[in-house]
Amino acid sequence: MKLLRYGEPGAEKPGILHTDATIRDLTGIVPDLAGAALHPEGLAAIAAADIDALPIVAGTPRLGPCVAGTGKFICIGLNYADHAAESGMDVPPEPVIFMKATSAICGPNDPIVIPRGSEKTDWEVELGVIIGKPAKYVTEDEAMDHVAGYAVTNDVSERAYQIERAGQWTKGKSCDNFGQLGPWLVTKDEVPDPQNLKMWLTLNGETMQDGSTTTMVYGVKHLVSYLSQFMTLHPGDVISTGTPPGVGMGMKPQRYLKPGEVVELGIEGLGQQRQDVVADT
Repeated sequence: MKLLRYGEPGAEKPGILHTDATIRDLTGIVPDLAGAALHPEGLAAIAAADIDALPIVAGTPRLGPCVAGTGKFICIGLNYADHAAESGMDVPPEPVIFMKATSAICGPNDPIVIPRGSEKTDWEVELGVIIGKPAKYVTEDEAMDHVAGYAVTNDVSERAYQIERAGQWTKGKSCDNFGQLGPWLVTKDEVPDPQNLKMWLTLNGETMQDGSTTTMVYGVKHLVSYLSQFMTLHPGDVISTGTPPGVGMGMKPQRYLKPGEVVELGIEGLGQQRQDVVADT
């Protein structure tokens, strides 16, 4: 299933993408794509619904983040060997964990907002893993039982805030509209191998990133299990699993986003995003 949320910010409703490309309203089935709706039982209830009988959503509404109630947006750094190389850093012996503030989360086509004073806002296409069932001290063999599905994420990053301003990476990752999520949550049954997905990102039509999850150092099973040793993962939590090479910071000379530019990105089978780049006011 391809699950989504549509409507104005803060007032999104749950929906599902029909095979005929129409959006069908799910509010009669679940109140939102959060909490219990993401449990295996909740997803089974959605799957059992007669999608043909669900109301068609008229027009082309704004798409919001494809999951609600996210308590943690956990990011993994340097998780692609080729990206670590372009960053001039070694592959870490364990996953590098940092947090993106949940206030950064926005819809897949909402703009990238360059913060005041920023000169180094960068792009990162990433595979997002959506937790569906609480996970604590789970093994790798158990890990997938706790995954609801996957989504495209853009881990937008302000590199000066991240690297040059002391402290941890979080402040370079958490500005408003630095966490586009969607267009939809694709349930795991439709993604037989999350470690073999093509992913790409273009800037003004020019390809910047052209990679694959095959070069991920620590795969989805390992990450879910690993993180669950340190914190309980809850339904709606998002794990953004790292980016392939091609970010602006890794270019020579470096290249960063400017107002008026357009970023497009996608992952095989998970849909794509489009973002206008604007300056904060």
